[in-house]
Amino acid sequence: MEIFIICAGGITFFLIVFGFFAFMRFLSYKETLALAEKGLVKPQHSNGNGNGKGSLIWGLLITAIGLALTIGLWPLGFIGNTGFPLGFGPWMIVGMIPMFFGLALILIHVLTHDKKRQEPPAAPKDDLSE
Repeated sequence: MEIFIICAGGITFFLIVFGFFAFMRFLSYKETLALAEKGLVKPQHSNGNGNGKGSLIWGLLITAIGLALTIGLWPLGFIGNTGFPLGFGPWMIVGMIPMFFGLALILIHVLTHDKKRQEPPAAPKDDLSE
């Protein structure tokens, strides 16, 4: 009976979460339809990061979380005699996956970042001189 209650609770939790997201999507759809009926366009949401540094910021954040998890889980290899070299073991994946994902985001930013070169402004042309 306890297993049934646990399974029903887990299923109910996921139904509530997915139901909430479905309802929010439905409300967004209805809003778009109402605006379209009036001849308006739904404004694009901007997160204020129009400078293209979103992947850098998220990369640094995720890398820091992954590094913290890796450092925090590293001592588990020294507890007991696990036989893993340098204390590394399968539990380190919990920290290494986000760390390398964050490093990949930083690498994406570095490789795709369009560096704007500072060019001196052109001198204004006088229409009277010609």
